[in-house]
Amino acid sequence: MERAVAEGLERLLEGRRLSPVQRRIARYLADHLPEAIFMSSVELAVRAGVSQPSVTRFAMGLGFAGYPELRRALRPLVLGGPDARARPDHPLRAGERRLCEAVDEEVRNLRAVRDRLARRRAGAAAGPAAGSGEAAENGAADGGQGEEPSGAGEVTELGRLLAASEPLPVLGLRASQGLATTFAYYAGRIHPDVRLVTHGGAEAAEALHAARRAGAEWLLAVMLPRYPAEAVRALEYAERIGLRIAAITDRPAVPFPAQIVLDAPVGERLVFDSHAAPLVMAMLVVEAMADAAPLRTRSRLDEFERTAEEFGVFHPAPQRPRERPR
Repeated sequence: MERAVAEGLERLLEGRRLSPVQRRIARYLADHLPEAIFMSSVELAVRAGVSQPSVTRFAMGLGFAGYPELRRALRPLVLGGPDARARPDHPLRAGERRLCEAVDEEVRNLRAVRDRLARRRAGAAAGPAAGSGEAAENGAADGGQGEEPSGAGEVTELGRLLAASEPLPVLGLRASQGLATTFAYYAGRIHPDVRLVTHGGAEAAEALHAARRAGAEWLLAVMLPRYPAEAVRALEYAERIGLRIAAITDRPAVPFPAQIVLDAPVGERLVFDSHAAPLVMAMLVVEAMADAAPLRTRSRLDEFERTAEEFGVFHPAPQRPRERPR
């Protein structure tokens, strides 16, 4: 019965992009459905920690006239069968299962990144390098006759392009700021001029314009859902001033300008998205940048290690205890 309840609720939510507030409601329903089907919208709102209008909007977002209609649709999932609340797999104890399912989804997302790197793209490359002499040389190196590079080849090529762009602006706003900051931190260890942009509006425009005037060719943008409107406007401005855009995002088809799109799905099982797969994609790009300029990479890393040692940047790692002689 519990399995049928979970599957029935999943069918209602399938394919729908839920806001964080809506995810709280969905999570409460998944964990407490036998009780929730007898609650009013006000009671459900209090239990889920949201407002009553949010419950109504949640129901309407699923195609119902309101919460009472949604409640009537949910009742058959629970009623009519034996009461199994004493069993350990009952929805009342589904919280542990939900957390495990969130981790399982991240594992699938990482496998999707792995598959993306391994496969050859069927369509024409969207990047500006497509059709250029550089792209032709890469195709020849792969041994193909007009064959598209693999996903790993695309990452390698992007690493080369970003490594050659001085300065290299990196944009990430709101939920994307953390990943953009991580990328910029590590990229800055091997690239001489990485410029992080984490605010929109005029501040972003000024930073992008200054980078372009200083010789920047490429912009690396982290665009994770939900896409901030100010970030989209920043990318549109970047395109107007001649910057080429590479985006680390969650899907291949995006509503903003980008010549190269590296897509890695986000986890949607929790109240807020989790970004394990996009983080791996970002670190792969940093690795490709390091490989594209090996001498510069080695020189900058050596310099950083000397400075870190001189100023005691990192706490000494604990030594492993030696094994006693037998």
